[in-house]
Amino acid sequence: MKQILWFRRDLRVTDNAILANANKDVLPIFIFDKNILEKLPNDDKRVTFIYKSVLNLKTNLKKIGLDLAIFYDNPKSVFTKLKKYGFDEILCSVDFDSYSISRDKEIEKILPLNRYLDSFILNPNEHLKKDQTPYKVFTPFYKSLDPITSSSKISTFELKNKLNKIDFDYSFIPSLEMMGFIEQKLPDFLEKKPAELLNTFKEKIEKYDKARDYFYMDDTSKISVHLRFGLISPKEVFNYLKSEQNLNSESFIRELFWREFYNYILFHFPSSQTQNFQDIKINWSDNKEHFEKWCRGETGVPIVDAAMRHLNNTGTMHNRLRMITASFLTKNLFIDWKKGEKYFALKLLDYEASSNIGSWQWSASTGTDANPYFRVFNPYSQSKKFDPDAIFIKKVIPELRDVNPKLLHIENGLLEDIFIKYPKSIVDITNSRRQAIQNFKKAKN
Repeated sequence: MKQILWFRRDLRVTDNAILANANKDVLPIFIFDKNILEKLPNDDKRVTFIYKSVLNLKTNLKKIGLDLAIFYDNPKSVFTKLKKYGFDEILCSVDFDSYSISRDKEIEKILPLNRYLDSFILNPNEHLKKDQTPYKVFTPFYKSLDPITSSSKISTFELKNKLNKIDFDYSFIPSLEMMGFIEQKLPDFLEKKPAELLNTFKEKIEKYDKARDYFYMDDTSKISVHLRFGLISPKEVFNYLKSEQNLNSESFIRELFWREFYNYILFHFPSSQTQNFQDIKINWSDNKEHFEKWCRGETGVPIVDAAMRHLNNTGTMHNRLRMITASFLTKNLFIDWKKGEKYFALKLLDYEASSNIGSWQWSASTGTDANPYFRVFNPYSQSKKFDPDAIFIKKVIPELRDVNPKLLHIENGLLEDIFIKYPKSIVDITNSRRQAIQNFKKAKN
């Protein structure tokens, strides 16, 4: 049996499904997929992070007697060439977004493709309601998982068989420059290993339930990028937190299963990637100027502008800020959530299709278990409540650092300061909220 171990978003050797299910003669590979990379800007930070992670995976595979063949090509071309070497099958982890599904269907026409659940804890085919239909609301879904969430440990994959490295030229390593990218400086937390991040986070987890909304504080786990690309598995995160005695990790565990829920929804309702989950047709605004100002962080609303500028500069955004900016785009500017989702997909270091789509549909009141359409975040009350001293805004927008924080939490409050040249809000918050509610009522009726 000659197997290809196709690493994708499982860039680790621990709790790895394809290593655990491999048998004897193997060729581990990673493909820098041209179909994906050619759509990205040359300064995409994620490519630098993935590149370093792939090289680290190669090192770790060598420690267990294997290696990693690295390709820069499209998958179809790679497997067409590898088929000539007489391989019997490909082992890989399963992905649920539309590109991954179509890609895998194309590859299994070349060689048998065995997919394993590796990036998530739950198999979406399981955990159905009594009538064998999928859950659409998180709370009953989560309650049904009590035997799992209340357990002290979830079993992980272990390397059972002695694997032999197939003779192959493992020496080729494409450079970032060769692939058309410029090496980027990564945020400090991405230079750390997942275990380091979890060790730091466990000291903060007791106050996570309340502190997680205060976006100026440094109290989140910072593990989402590592989870996204599989430097650590969600089961390993779960087990780590559960293994710490007297550690109140329930709130964080719940968030871990929100990630599972959105993947579950995308699996059962794949059309939700490009369509409203709810059967509702909305006549969104096509104001290109408003959308571009939102993207650049030039809306005249300090908290929205700071959040978007921070995203553009760092590739990161706190979850509370994601909700604020998404609500502003879809409710106050009344612009289609799909445009915002696509922009976040381009910018977020931790971009996860299922979570991003689910969260945007939640904010737009078009998704499963969505925010009610009449609930519209007021960005000024949000910034006042979760960052009263405007620490985050002032850090991101230095020209506002000497402004009285109170003015930043009042609509167009900065117009009262003649020494500050800051644009007026592009929409009236109250009127746009009222109009959005009316538009949703019409759409639902």
